[in-house]
Amino acid sequence: MSNGSPIPPDPYRPDSGAEPDTQWSPEQRRSSRTGMRLLVTLGVLAPTCFAGWLIWQSAGGAAGAGRPAPTLMPLPEDSQSRDASALPGGGPGGGGGSGADSGKPLKGMTVVIDPGHNPNNRYHAAEINRSVSIGTGRKECDTTGTATASGYSEAKFTLDLARRVRAGLRSQGATVKLTHDGRRPWGPCVDARAGAGNRADADAVVSLHADGAPAGERGFHVILPESVKEGRADTRAVTGPSRNLGNELADAFREYTGSKPASYAGDGDGTDTRGDLGGLNLTRVPKVFLECGNMRDPRDAAQLTDRKWRDRAARGVVKGIGDYLAEKR
Repeated sequence: MSNGSPIPPDPYRPDSGAEPDTQWSPEQRRSSRTGMRLLVTLGVLAPTCFAGWLIWQSAGGAAGAGRPAPTLMPLPEDSQSRDASALPGGGPGGGGGSGADSGKPLKGMTVVIDPGHNPNNRYHAAEINRSVSIGTGRKECDTTGTATASGYSEAKFTLDLARRVRAGLRSQGATVKLTHDGRRPWGPCVDARAGAGNRADADAVVSLHADGAPAGERGFHVILPESVKEGRADTRAVTGPSRNLGNELADAFREYTGSKPASYAGDGDGTDTRGDLGGLNLTRVPKVFLECGNMRDPRDAAQLTDRKWRDRAARGVVKGIGDYLAEKR
């Protein structure tokens, strides 16, 4: 709808047919220029302000309403509510920390953490049941692992603990690799797990597990590689360093968790030596298995399913690995 007044042509459009010096007065030209500048400014500021508002919202600008800011990368399971001081290697007594003041004592070191089994193995029986060479013989590719009476699986436990250990070791400057991060459909097989540490030329490898012994048997133990030379297996060069790693790990794990060495395995001091495990037989680098407790015992199961206990367990693993690597330097 028009009010009947003629609309003056825009003097800055090349197709307007207007001559600004003859059609408009100086006051009209100044007014038109001012209006155009305001329109351009508003056109720029409006989307910019809106984008800024969105960023403010996503960064936690509405935290006063009690809504937490979103996280770009998911934290390890069961750890979303923990602050940095609760992570392994962080906070008082954690053996690590952040910033240049605390240093990076494990910088230049490579550690491979092997979360025992895979939560998805139970859907791939045919694949994990096929046999692979372990040097001294053949065994199945992998198993589903054990579980507590309530159904909390060993595979789920080891993956959660591995992520906590990775966070603690990285806070101290180490390069950390996992043999898997729960995204594989199954596996890897035991020979591939050993190969991951060998390919990384790791300074230390720890395979995390929880035992499935009869109820009533309690405690943790560290499994060391036996000296073997058969087929693809040759652990002669790594049995000594692996024993050192295992001893440091057992001492630190006991200190941080309060757990006692398992009386039903090995020497009763927390270590056991075996030559029937492919993950150890095929290693070319220092490597041990850590059985963190017995999932079939109710008291051990209560610890293994407790996130606070898993934090302490992760701190113990980080401390044990760190003490071993400090001696290796």
